[in-house]
Amino acid sequence: MRRLLALLAFPALALAASASHAGVTRYCDRQAELSTQQQDTLLRFGGVIKAELEKSGGSVAILSRSGLDLSRFQVRYSHAGVSLKQSGNTPWSVRQLYYACDEKKPRIFDQGIAGFLMGTDDPSTGYVSMLLLPVDAAASLERTALDDRQSLKLLATTYSANAYPFSVRYQNCNQWMIELLAAAWGGDTVAASDDLRGAAQAWLKAQSYAPHTFDVGSHLLMAAGAFVPWVHSDDHPSEDIEHLQYRVSMPSSIEAFVHANVPGARRIEFCHAGAKVVVHEGWEPIAEGCEAAPEDRIVMLD
Repeated sequence: MRRLLALLAFPALALAASASHAGVTRYCDRQAELSTQQQDTLLRFGGVIKAELEKSGGSVAILSRSGLDLSRFQVRYSHAGVSLKQSGNTPWSVRQLYYACDEKKPRIFDQGIAGFLMGTDDPSTGYVSMLLLPVDAAASLERTALDDRQSLKLLATTYSANAYPFSVRYQNCNQWMIELLAAAWGGDTVAASDDLRGAAQAWLKAQSYAPHTFDVGSHLLMAAGAFVPWVHSDDHPSEDIEHLQYRVSMPSSIEAFVHANVPGARRIEFCHAGAKVVVHEGWEPIAEGCEAAPEDRIVMLD
């Protein structure tokens, strides 16, 4: 089975980890094999998340997961998608953009919760964030996400891990997700536009959508991105390049947008470490190391 690159392969991190070309191209290698115990832990962790989805009484949620290690940039979540109870794949499958490395093109992929969780660099400790939406916002998002025509109309032809959020030249997984929200919530002006991606981005800009800013901090790392086939700089404003930064859609920017624009949205965060799962509700993050606060719920996987 082909490796599904649903992670945002941010260039500075990859190049900081290894200056060699081999250290960068690992994102298109086969996914590391998980032990039986690791697979079991992730399956049980997925069961806790699915139980919370069912308990919500809704039929759609925005899910983000840790995956690629971006801790160097103080970033916990690398990848977001929309979980749909009525998915034609399996209930609560996550509809998302992934990069098909062998085809060298982006695709829309529906993946069960367990598979979604297994796309991680660290199977021993992982984090998932869930956004639950009020009825009207949820209904619009569900309707748009389940519409294959709209989902595909939002898909760019060329992938870039560090795609600039206000250009239609490229797209990454999280950019597809935020544009899906714009198509769902931006009204007929966006949804009926012949240039759906352009209209979605214009609406996001009008709503003061703020992408995450990565400070690369090195001309060498900026230049090295030119040697990575899924990293581009020609869509970014020249002033950003001069200041050694990229503005990129990330789960954190998606969550901040929902928090600011969808009254009544709820956030539930999960983490697992060993046999322990911590369930935390609120917009403040769980402490590093999956440490539970007094108000958090702990579920044991054993």
